[in-house]
Amino acid sequence: MLAALVIAFFVFASLYTDYAWFAQLGFQQVLTTRWLAGSAMFAAGFLGMAVPVYVSILLAFRLRPVYAKLGSQLDRYQQVIEPLRRVVMIGIPVVLGIFAGLATAPRWSMVLEYFNRTPFGKTDPQFGLDIGFYVFELPFWRSVVAYASAVVLIAGLAALAACYLYGAMRFGGREVRISRAARVQLSVTAAVYIALQAVSLWLDQYAALTKSNSLITGAQYTEVNATIPGREIMAGIAAIVAILFIVTAVIGRWRISVVGTGLLLVSAIVIGGIYPWIVQRLQVAPSERSYESAYIQRNIDATRDAYDVAGVKESDYDATTETASGALAQDAQTTTNIRLIDPKIVSDTFSQLQQSRQYYQFPNELDVDRYDIKGQTEDTVIAVRDIDLDGLSSAANTQYNRTFVYTHGFGVAAAYGNQRASDGKPVFLESGIPSSGALGDYQQRVYFGETSPPYSIVGAPKGTKNVELDYPSGSDDSNDANGGNATTTYQGDGGPSIGNFFNRLVYAAKFQSEQILLSNAVNPDSQILYDRDPITRVQKVAPYLTLDSDAYPAIVDHRLQWIVDGYTTSDAYPYSQSQSLADSINGTESSTFRTDQVNYIRNSVKATVDAYTGKVTLYTWDTKDPVLKTWQKIFPTATEPVSQMSAELLDHVRYPTDLFKVQRSILGTYHVTNANSFYSGDDAWTTPSDPTATSNDSESTAVTNTTTTNALGTQTTATRADQQDPYYLTMKVPGQGTAYTLYTTYIPQQTGSNARNVLTGYLAVDSDAGGAGKGKRASGYGKLTLLTIPKTDNIPGPLQVQNLFNSDTTVSQELNILKRGNSTVKQGNLLTLPVGGGFLYVQPVYVQSTSSGSYPLLQKVLVAFGDKIAFEDTLDEALNQLFGGDSGASAGDSGAASGSGSSAGTGSDAGTGSSDGSGAAGSGSGSSGAGTGTGSGTQSPALRQALADASAALQDRQQAYADNDLVAAAEADKRLQEAISAAVEAENDTSSGN
Repeated sequence: MLAALVIAFFVFASLYTDYAWFAQLGFQQVLTTRWLAGSAMFAAGFLGMAVPVYVSILLAFRLRPVYAKLGSQLDRYQQVIEPLRRVVMIGIPVVLGIFAGLATAPRWSMVLEYFNRTPFGKTDPQFGLDIGFYVFELPFWRSVVAYASAVVLIAGLAALAACYLYGAMRFGGREVRISRAARVQLSVTAAVYIALQAVSLWLDQYAALTKSNSLITGAQYTEVNATIPGREIMAGIAAIVAILFIVTAVIGRWRISVVGTGLLLVSAIVIGGIYPWIVQRLQVAPSERSYESAYIQRNIDATRDAYDVAGVKESDYDATTETASGALAQDAQTTTNIRLIDPKIVSDTFSQLQQSRQYYQFPNELDVDRYDIKGQTEDTVIAVRDIDLDGLSSAANTQYNRTFVYTHGFGVAAAYGNQRASDGKPVFLESGIPSSGALGDYQQRVYFGETSPPYSIVGAPKGTKNVELDYPSGSDDSNDANGGNATTTYQGDGGPSIGNFFNRLVYAAKFQSEQILLSNAVNPDSQILYDRDPITRVQKVAPYLTLDSDAYPAIVDHRLQWIVDGYTTSDAYPYSQSQSLADSINGTESSTFRTDQVNYIRNSVKATVDAYTGKVTLYTWDTKDPVLKTWQKIFPTATEPVSQMSAELLDHVRYPTDLFKVQRSILGTYHVTNANSFYSGDDAWTTPSDPTATSNDSESTAVTNTTTTNALGTQTTATRADQQDPYYLTMKVPGQGTAYTLYTTYIPQQTGSNARNVLTGYLAVDSDAGGAGKGKRASGYGKLTLLTIPKTDNIPGPLQVQNLFNSDTTVSQELNILKRGNSTVKQGNLLTLPVGGGFLYVQPVYVQSTSSGSYPLLQKVLVAFGDKIAFEDTLDEALNQLFGGDSGASAGDSGAASGSGSSAGTGSDAGTGSSDGSGAAGSGSGSSGAGTGTGSGTQSPALRQALADASAALQDRQQAYADNDLVAAAEADKRLQEAISAAVEAENDTSSGN
């Protein structure tokens, strides 16, 4: 009894704290609706199973032959069961009912969708039914029929066992004797079961439109002309057989129902199996293209509509590979905004320069955004300085500190995406702690972030001494976070109150922490903050959404907000091609996926999470989406209209990455809109692999390919983590205006021996939602543009360009200089831009020391246009060299000085106040931006001379190749090698002398 009470208390504590969490956010209706719907479904599942099974057993027992003579074995069975008969008759139905209730309870969402369904206003091409029938109604009715069939089958088996046990059914020789009462009960049960199978067969014809086949998703010629009519015939036969069982119950003859059952089985084999096989093999297969073209066209049209790519603007782009002087003059806005700061590489740089303390951290991959700086929109790389309890020293790592002191992160660091300092560091537009700069005043405390602690206890009455560390302002990192550091007390409303004993008790049970109950640091104004990750918070209040894998921060209306994209999905859109979200997005299953296999998706909700208060706001983004409309009927107060979004928030909303990845996967095949061309499969595209996955010394990405064999042949698609990511850039796409754009590239589908890596397409989407004022989405937002490269053009793809970079003699030699000593080279994101009438490739090159506390610094830039490349200290210089000395446009780093003499940063910058993880001052190397320096940045005369000689030899070598003078080139190569050897020797001498 005591154990039961303890378990009951913990269950109550879980329910109570869940309600307190939802109520604090104002989403209690979501929770209570889920509870009520789930409870109703459990009750329905329980009663729907338990009652029929109990009634079936009870009828078999009540109608048993009273004076039946049983065999000795059955007599012994009865003697054993009789004392427990009542327990068994009740216990079996109850246990089965519990399992049935647990199985049906999670289907609460499907039932609510059915009763609140919204028409799509579009019909399927086969039956002419609204799409909503397949999305909302068909899954419901198929589940009801499947559940009812299971109930009737189990009830029938229970009745059969009871009839045998109590003598209503007896076996003697070749005869089976059944009492009249048992015959009626079993016949009626069989009739109901077969009638349900007739309904199931009838529904199967509609399900054929969402079934994946060898060629497409949806019914093809054989299904439409053989399988579906066969299902209708079999449903009719099953209905007749059900009637025959009723006749058996009345007249007492089993033969007629047995013959009917045999006919049903034979028809299932012949009509359901053999006939469709004959049609497919003998009629369709020899001329498959002509028979299937109409159904392929259905699939093409439905897929493009379901994935919202039907409106993509397609145009031919006859790209040039010629690099004429001034070729980029018309693309000045694009070149100025080319992002050089790679958010996947500079996390260590941000950490060393801006982290400030070990108990803060920046994410491994930073975010990109854009901000209005002095009237001009600037692409930025931004990161939130979140709390990291794992970084606490052993002295500070106490339960008290983890719960009451180290409660929040502080501020952001942001850098210009297109600029770098002369030494290769990012140019910060927001820095320091507290942060200051171009982003203005905002609430900098981050109580709700991606790495916030599982829970923190905050809040205190006015006049109480502050105990929370606010931000470090002194040099002492002691275990009580004092020593001159700024402290604070949380003033928001971010979590449930634990100011009374009862709330402390239930939360102590929830988190299994006696400190919550016993600590004297808990006061009447205390709140407990938990479930603090932005994606987690949105997922809990909007369980019907699939969420984007990246929540990105933005300074909006003087507050730090997390923006999360929410998708409505379905796997039941007729004729739309099904695909895996995990394969399309990042190769891993996510807990935010309602289902992995989908064939309909919309970005219907934009959500924000306030980093200080944790407030979640859901905005209706796609007002036409029938799935969202259905859920708005279920949770009418959960979402707000887009008109409530501020102009500043809209300025930071962007087209979501995960949706774009799904759409690019679909358009790789479904850019082809003609069924015959689609069937041939000779114009299928795929996303190229990330060329930097194998280029960087310290990085590796698992290559996982998906191989599909069907009527289109054997296709191998790079689907997982090795796919090149789409990138955000402010640029001008041909035929469009300048906008914040998300883009990706295509190469031919890797089929069989075909592994060509030339560009075939370029997909871009306008990601600028702001600019039209409060509550008004920009008219161009979400417009997809697909540039198709003619097959006669031979434009190198990303892997080819990366190979050009890596195999070029000049580049490789300069990279070897950068790698000398204890330095490594990291090649950044390879950007592709449709400028100058062709495609420009840009790749930043970072250098990082291998010493402790080092961080990458941007030292060089690689560019390519066609098969021509340039490798210079700045993008501006590289573009000018590539385009005949004058590109006609300037880059964002045109003001950065070359020959900076610093290639690998170590230690901490002055002014960061870091006392716990830096090391020596910056050291590096650089000639033409890649020399060698000591900790103070000075160089020995011998080293300076050697680097100067290397630089001169490189220039002479390049000129010799340009003049086609191989003798002079060989001489310059020899001088270059001698200079490199002299530089290494001089650096070693300098190091040994320190």
